[in-house]
Amino acid sequence: MISAAGRLSRRSLLASSLALAACGRGASADPASPARSGPVPFLRDLAPFPIGTEIVTDEFGRPGFDAAASSQFSQITAGFEMKMEYILQQDGSLRFEGGDRVAAFCRANNQALHGHTLIWYIDRPAAFQKHVGDKRAFDRAYASYIQAVAGRYKGLARSWDVVNEPVADDGVSLRESFWTENLGQEGHFIRAHEEAHAADPDALLFVNEYHLESKPHKRRTFLKLVEDMLKRGVKIDGIGNQTHIDVDLPPGKITEAMRDLASLGLPIHLSEIDVSFQTEGVSLKSKAEKQASQLRLYREAMESFIALPEKQQFAFTIWGVRDADSWLRNASWVKDKTDTPLLFDDMGQPKETFWTLVDVLQGR
Repeated sequence: MISAAGRLSRRSLLASSLALAACGRGASADPASPARSGPVPFLRDLAPFPIGTEIVTDEFGRPGFDAAASSQFSQITAGFEMKMEYILQQDGSLRFEGGDRVAAFCRANNQALHGHTLIWYIDRPAAFQKHVGDKRAFDRAYASYIQAVAGRYKGLARSWDVVNEPVADDGVSLRESFWTENLGQEGHFIRAHEEAHAADPDALLFVNEYHLESKPHKRRTFLKLVEDMLKRGVKIDGIGNQTHIDVDLPPGKITEAMRDLASLGLPIHLSEIDVSFQTEGVSLKSKAEKQASQLRLYREAMESFIALPEKQQFAFTIWGVRDADSWLRNASWVKDKTDTPLLFDDMGQPKETFWTLVDVLQGR
C-alpha cells in the first residue's frame, strides 16, 4: 500500500494529464467524447461506495489505459485471469501469474480486488475428466481447486463471484452444466460456497447473473434460488447484477430490477455494466436517439444504485476501461467492431458517459 501523500501526488499528476487530453481533442474526435474544461474528476473520489472496473493484464501499457484504470476506480475485477479456464491446466497444475499481476496492480493503487469467478457453467476442464463417474474423487478435486484459488488470494480479494450465472437462459430453470452433472444442481452450489468460505472466511461471497433487468421471470428464478440457499444456511453475502444492456432497454427496467433485488436485504453489486449500441433486434432509433438512450441508461443505473440503502451499496462496476478493451468489440461472435459501450474512448479519454456519472454523483 502506498502512502496517502504519495497517492495524492500521483493522482494529481494523472488528473493533469487527463485534463490536458480532454482539452486538446481535435475535430476528428469521437462526438460522444466532448471536451469539458477544467480537471477531470476521479469517480472513486466522488462516490461514497466502490467504483469498479474490469481489467485483463494484456491491456497494461495501452494508450490511456493505466492512467484511467489506476486513478478512476477503487475496485478491480479480474476479467479473465482468475477464471478456471486460465488457472487450471490440463495436467491439473495451476497457473496464477495473471491473477497475481491483477492483485499487484490493486495493491499498488490502493484498490479492492473482486475475484471472478470460481465456478462457471461454461467450464469442462480436462483435469476433471478422469474423476467422472467417481463422485467422491470429483468432489475432492472440486473442493481442492476452490480452496487453492480462494486461498491463494486470501487477504487480497475482498470478495468473490462463487457460482457465476446459475440460471438457464430460459429464465425458468436452473442451468445444467458439467458441475451439476457430477455434483448435483444444489450440491455443486452449496459445496462451492462452503469451500470458498473455508479458504477465506473474510471474503464476501456473491452469486452473479445477467439479464435480470430485461427478463423479470429470470429475476424471479434467481431470487428464489438465493432465498432457498439462504434458508439452507449457505453463506451468500451479496448478489451481482451484471447489467450488460443495450440502448433499446426501456426506461425504468433497471430501477425495477434493483427494487426487486434489494428485497432480500443483501448487498448488491452492479457487477459488469456496459451499454451497447448492438441490439438484439433491428433498432428503430436514430444514432442520436441511441446516444441519448445510452446516457439515460447510465444515469438510471447510477441513480437506482444510489437509491439503495447504504448497507446494500456494494460496488458499481463498469465492464472495461476503454471502448477498445470491451468484450463487445473483441468477442469472436461480434460482427460490429465499432461499439462504444464504456466510459473512456479508445485512447483512454473520458466520454459523455463518464460525465453523466460525474453529474449524478455530484447531484446534477
